[in-house]
Amino acid sequence: MDKDTTRHTAGLEAIRHLVATVERSQQNKDPEEFLGLFHPDAIWTTAHGKVLIGFEEIAEFTRRVLPAADWDGTVTYEVAHVLFVRDDVAAVKVRQCYQGAGEGSEGAPLYVVSRQDDGRWLLTACQNTQVLRPGPA
Repeated sequence: MDKDTTRHTAGLEAIRHLVATVERSQQNKDPEEFLGLFHPDAIWTTAHGKVLIGFEEIAEFTRRVLPAADWDGTVTYEVAHVLFVRDDVAAVKVRQCYQGAGEGSEGAPLYVVSRQDDGRWLLTACQNTQVLRPGPA
């Protein structure tokens, strides 16, 4: 295995771990665990288009909204595709599926993640997108 393949393999593993942590924090409606995944200068756009710039805006919104979410917490996140823009920056396409209350709801987030000097990958620029299903014909 060459050096680039090894580096990307390690990056893929770390990115899958990051997405698994997003899933766990959402299932547990745990804002602090979720917020621990963000770069201080991150940008987040919610599924309904609310733009949050910087950690403080993301934190205020998350602490208010996540614990009060009206779904039962059963949601899965699956890494659908990873594009390494550079060795330390990746675009990550995620498939987000809600089960139970709101069953059939789906999201298609795009996370731009960056590897920090300490090796951690953090959410840096993210867009959550609700998947709309066509109505009956």
